[in-house]
Amino acid sequence: MSTQKISTQALHAGHDTTKTGGTRAVPIYQTSSYVFNDTEHAANLFSLKELGFIYTRLNNPTNDILQQRLAAIEGGVGAVVFASGTSAISTGLLTLLKAGDHIVASSSLYGGTFTLLNVTLPRLGITTTFVDASNPENFKNAVQENTKAFFVESLGNPKLDVLDLEAIAEQSKAAGVPFIVDNTVASPALLNPIKHGANLVIHSLTKYIGGQGNSLGGAIIDAGTFDWTNGKFPEFTEPSAGYHGLIYSEALGAAAFTFKLILEGLRDFGGALSPFNAFQIIQGLETLPVRIKQHSANALELAKWLESKEEVAWVNYPGLESSKYYKLAKKYLPNGQSGLVTFGLKGGFEAAKKVTDATKIFSLLANIGDTKSLIIHPASTTHQQLTIEQQAGAGVTQDLIRLSVGLEAIEDLKQDLEEAFKQI
Repeated sequence: MSTQKISTQALHAGHDTTKTGGTRAVPIYQTSSYVFNDTEHAANLFSLKELGFIYTRLNNPTNDILQQRLAAIEGGVGAVVFASGTSAISTGLLTLLKAGDHIVASSSLYGGTFTLLNVTLPRLGITTTFVDASNPENFKNAVQENTKAFFVESLGNPKLDVLDLEAIAEQSKAAGVPFIVDNTVASPALLNPIKHGANLVIHSLTKYIGGQGNSLGGAIIDAGTFDWTNGKFPEFTEPSAGYHGLIYSEALGAAAFTFKLILEGLRDFGGALSPFNAFQIIQGLETLPVRIKQHSANALELAKWLESKEEVAWVNYPGLESSKYYKLAKKYLPNGQSGLVTFGLKGGFEAAKKVTDATKIFSLLANIGDTKSLIIHPASTTHQQLTIEQQAGAGVTQDLIRLSVGLEAIEDLKQDLEEAFKQI
């Protein structure tokens, strides 16, 4: 499968039609549990002597096909799906870390992720130092004795900063910690962080992979490249008290973290993906390579048009030659820079709110990656819980409007914004 292109893998990976009654479409296995052949079969499943299905909180045949497909297109040894992107992040970090551990993270993160790291996890004894990720040296300078992970977004939301993943990966290797990359905005159709040194890749499947705005989901893809036996992670090298003395690194090798996510993360935190949502997300994944090209083309054309508008103070899109991320975008995102565009209005905060309220085709809501175009004013919504300084670190200014550019006719989108600009 590794020799096949993403367009083929997105349609076929993980689905053996001989094991699903010959169904060409992936079936929905809408069941909570599975019948064991006998007590020995059940015991073998629980002890990992055999692989199979026990309970849908842990795994499900529909979910498993999605997991295999995601692992294939991102280039990992395994993947685990969750009820939402936030569930993937929180479960992943809580499976990996413990009280007293420390994270070094980019300051340019989705508002909900920033709050998780900045407010919620410290209550559990897990702290984070946020750094300007444009300089990879900042990660090295922030490392502490208890640092256990680096965390970034490959294409920041809403800052749209393209990071030098390879340079940050070198810093994570030197620190002996896993490099975690949220690849939601770029999507695996445009960027594979594992190829650039990432050890774990996270997605909100709700966004571009699902693509229809109808189903929540999240995923973690394990590259299988991190050395969990380096002395910093005894939970992988010592007998597990929660799983009858299992030593993850010995029993499961490169897939140790994948199984830890299932056997501890899903078992104990319970953020399982619904099989119906997995089915819906598979439908979106099958067309992702085609859709993301049009999202990117529409976004680039709209960004260029916005640069010409008198009402607009600035435009941010990595595909623009005027972007300070243009050079890195050409390296990491040569086939398109995804569908998010941000811009500011000369009228500032109030003007941004007026334009956001006035669009007819662009829907005002808190999501991205839909086939339909979306708009939001982050300073008054998604990032309002952050201080002005924290907003600035995330790339949010008072005048910023974020567009998630959909698949509508580009001239209609321009006209919609043109009419909205008349309100100011």
